Amino acid sequence: MQVLIEIFTNRLIAIPLFACIFAQVIKVSVDTITNKKFSFRYLVSTGGMPSSHSALVGALATGVGQTLGWSSPEFAIASIFAGIVMYDAAGVRQAAGKQAKILNQIMDELLNNEDFSEEKLKELLGHTPFQVVVGLLLGIISSIFLLPSPFLQ
Repeated sequence: MQVLIEIFTNRLIAIPLFACIFAQVIKVSVDTITNKKFSFRYLVSTGGMPSSHSALVGALATGVGQTLGWSSPEFAIASIFAGIVMYDAAGVRQAAGKQAKILNQIMDELLNNEDFSEEKLKELLGHTPFQVVVGLLLGIISSIFLLPSPFLQ
């Protein structure tokens, strides 16, 4: 039981998770305002503005830097990890989303409204670079405000 308490009170876990959840709440709010209807499904989906993955890894790397020092090996590892996650969000997953959109258009044209039981592919998989940067900034700001740092005092 003590191990679970330590895990859930670890600020380097809690603050990045908060940043991720906060980004998802912002994402749902932006989508609700844009489309004028609430979608619970959007709360747990990938893609959109801002990137919750970027918020999570941005808060993690910033928290590690604040706690262990900006020149620590742990900060280097967290930063490299954050870079890979953000590159994937803006690169690979966005490309997969574009491919899904094209495949869905091809299926619509080929089938011409005939009955076909296959579901459409999810098109909103990745992020634009701007969405990734906004998520990153959200994570950094979350960590700066929520995690007291001996290196910033």
